[in-house]
Amino acid sequence: MTFFTLARKNAWRKPLRSLLLMVCIAVAFLIYGLTASFLAGTQGTSAASDDILGVMSAGGRTQPLPLAHAARLATDPDIAALAAMTRLRGFVAVEKNVVAVSAADPERLIAVNGKGLGLTPNLVAAISGARDRVLVGRALMQAQGWTVGQHIAVTAFDVAKQDGSRDWRFEIAGVFEGENAASDTYFIIARYDYVNAARARGRDTVDAFIVRPREGVPPGELAARIDTLFANSAAPTRTQSEKQFLEAFLRQYADIGLIVDLVVGAAFVTLLMIVVNTMVFAVRERTFEIGVLKTLGFSRLRIMALILAETLFVFIVGGSVGLVLAKLATVFAGPDLGLVFSPLIAAKALAIIAALGLATGTLPAVNAMRTPIIKAFRTR
Repeated sequence: MTFFTLARKNAWRKPLRSLLLMVCIAVAFLIYGLTASFLAGTQGTSAASDDILGVMSAGGRTQPLPLAHAARLATDPDIAALAAMTRLRGFVAVEKNVVAVSAADPERLIAVNGKGLGLTPNLVAAISGARDRVLVGRALMQAQGWTVGQHIAVTAFDVAKQDGSRDWRFEIAGVFEGENAASDTYFIIARYDYVNAARARGRDTVDAFIVRPREGVPPGELAARIDTLFANSAAPTRTQSEKQFLEAFLRQYADIGLIVDLVVGAAFVTLLMIVVNTMVFAVRERTFEIGVLKTLGFSRLRIMALILAETLFVFIVGGSVGLVLAKLATVFAGPDLGLVFSPLIAAKALAIIAALGLATGTLPAVNAMRTPIIKAFRTR
């Protein structure tokens, strides 16, 4: 009988107890997997870039910037690519069915963030064919059940057309996939010239400029220089990276990351207490057998390793089941809920499994290692 076989058999000495422990561990790691996937997918900060900068009004997102700012930005030699964007929020069919439309120049947008959005020259060519054509993100496309070539109408909340209507009609010309599963694709890309020419107010203004620095240029330094450039203008700016903007936007409502960490931390602390208590009693029941193993020549360190191996076995089985369930949940519900179970989440989970397994097994393992043989035999 090998060392690991002995550890496995000891772990299954009382199947019901071991099974219940594994269920507790599986539930804890299912919670961890789902909450971490929620942060990675729905929040989108994992896919947000530190290199792409957003130039917005210092007065807030509701204050537009003049399109003329683009000419001054273009003179900066450290800016590799520049695009202007206007945001249009509205609904399709019913007010609860909210969608977002980002109007930009397709050629400039692909130069700034074509890789992150998954834009290709074919997609840009498709949207360039007519001014009312749009590209729809994969997540939004699946959620709405739309198809390429379909005509849709977005009723804007606050952007009216020159004829007084708030109904913006578009033709779907293609679908953009995003760089990876964590990319935000729950929006529409429209042409800026179409929206700018048709809207009743705010013509030749933008909600933000998107800037890609030249290679080797620190984004933070470029952001500070851009804000200094417009500091004394009629429309001062605030420049942030894409990741900083998303994190600041989310913190307006709540620190979602902190809330998730507290929930997961509470689950793991409770789990730690349950497993430690159970393992202490399980090892105490086997005091006589531990004395026999020491009599047969098992060293103190080998006894300790045996107990640690048992707890690791229980955690590996239970944690793996929880992570598999979390992965399956993201596969089936991911497109609708934005859940992304990334390799980084799996790697962190495996590290937590190892840490918790060793932490819960340390106390009973040390007790077993320090138990004298004579005292162990007196328990029988």
